[in-house]
Order: sequence, then structure tokens, then C-alpha cells
Amino acid sequence: MRLSEAVEGYLTHLAEVRRLSPATVRAYRSDLTDLVGAVGDGAIESLSVDDLREWQWRATKAGQSKATSARRTSSVRGLFSWAVEEEIIALDPSQRLVTPKRGRTLPTVATAEALDGVLEAARVRAADGDPLALRDHAVLEVLYGSGARVSEICGLDLDDMDHERRTLRVRGKGDKERVVPFGLPAEQALQAYLVRGRPVLLTRASAAAADASEPAVSRGRVVERAPRAVFLGAKGGRLGPRAVHALVSATVAPSVGAEVLGPHALRHSAATHLLDGGADLRSVQEILGHASLGTTQIYTHVSAERLREAYRLAHPRA
Repeated sequence: MRLSEAVEGYLTHLAEVRRLSPATVRAYRSDLTDLVGAVGDGAIESLSVDDLREWQWRATKAGQSKATSARRTSSVRGLFSWAVEEEIIALDPSQRLVTPKRGRTLPTVATAEALDGVLEAARVRAADGDPLALRDHAVLEVLYGSGARVSEICGLDLDDMDHERRTLRVRGKGDKERVVPFGLPAEQALQAYLVRGRPVLLTRASAAAADASEPAVSRGRVVERAPRAVFLGAKGGRLGPRAVHALVSATVAPSVGAEVLGPHALRHSAATHLLDGGADLRSVQEILGHASLGTTQIYTHVSAERLREAYRLAHPRA
């Protein structure tokens, strides 16, 4: 079997059997397509560990980070492990690959005071009733208030919200469902958006649909008509992660001195502030939807760093 054919079979396995998220499958596709381009589309059984090491070495020489190298190694190992299970090959050359150790990088976290300022500014912008400003305020409040991933927030439908209990039902990695709480400020922002902002955006979507016999297209992609989606874009389709990234980068990044900042920074901040406020690690793990407690433990290091910095600045014997 040619390498490219094996790659397609493996990607199908990831999507349909293991039910990995589309974003994860795209990352695997990118890594493995690069492998095919580097070593050629010959028979998969002809590949040796030396071929794989050469592929790694070229990427490292080109400036690839240790984290990216580790991910690419994981992608290749997954491919060959699957090929052995499917009896496409007899031996797995990737077992002898060395995974580079990743350096521990603490996530970017905004202080609670900085986020208070950001969210208050968003509330003031929304006060005049502009539908996009109302939506942006609600998005920021829900991201920070729930600690959910941006894909989970963008995927919310109206019946995923329980306003009485102030909870959201979100679908995370591997299509796993969980329920996360959110606070009163997020509920107030949501209600303002749902009553005064979302109907206007939905009307725009209906008008656009009436004007076009075919689905609307934006930047080469079909805009999803989403009457049940909570958060809508300017044209009435479901709000996408890229738009949320731009919103967070424009509003939150200046508060932490960054030029660019993604929505995950609000998730990092929510987790750190929960721990700072006394939440136990297991509860934070459940809220974030981490499969492993070890993933959540990174936030204990963030809190410890903040304590050390406070000590250094305040203690006369520091």
C-alpha cells in the first residue's frame, strides 16, 4: 500500500472510529501530508526509521519547535501503530523514534483586575444596543465565566443553555458532553444579547437567505444558516472560532501586554482564578473537561508563580 493511501485510511479511522475532533484530524493530516511530501509516496512497508529521522531532522533544522516535533512524532507513531493493527505492515519503524522533551511553558493568564476592566468596557460598548457589541460582551463573559473552549462556545445551541441553573451543555474533544456552570454577569450579558442582539442578527440571516437561492458564501466557505445557534455572526451564520480569536486579541491582549492573544487565554485565566479562589483541582478538571488531572495541574504552577512574584515584590526579605 502506498503511503498516501495508508494516511487516508488512518485519518478515516481517526474521524469515524476514534471520533476525534475535526481540528485534531486536520492536525494529523498536516503532519502526515508533510511526511509524504518529504519521503515520497512509495510503499509504506519500505519506510525505515532512518527515513523518519531524516524527516525529523530537516524540520528541526528549519526551526521547528520541540512541541511541534513531539506532535509530529506522535502523528507518525499513530499511523504506523494503526498500520500494524490492520496488518498492512509487519514491523513498526516509528517505535525507535525519540520524542523530544517539551519545555514546560506556563500559559498566558490575565489578572482578575485586568479582566474586570476588559469586561466592563465591553458592557459599556453594548449599552447602546448594537447587536454585535451585545454579542461580543456575551461571548467574552461566557468564555471567561465558564472556562469552556472556543469551539464549545461557538457550537452552543439555544437548548444547550439552562438559565435557571446557569449551566451550559457543551461538546468537547472526542464529542464528549459535559455540563459547565457560569456566573451571574455572564447570564446578564447573555439575556441582553438574546433579547436585543440575536433577533437582529437572525433577521439579517433570514433576509440574506431570501435574497439568495444558494447558500451564502464568505471567504470561499459556505456560511451555516444557524437558527438554533446561540452566537451568530454579522451575516447571521453561526459564529466561528476565527472571529472570536480576533475579538479576544483586540480586547484582552492589550491587558496582558500581548500583540496577539487567543480565546484559550480566557480559559487559562478562568482555571487559574478558580484555583486562586480556593477551588479544588478535581472540580477544575471537571469544569475544563480535562481527561487527565495532570493537564489541569499546570494551573497550580501558574498560581505558585503568582504567589512567588507577590512575595518577591512585597516581602522585605525576599
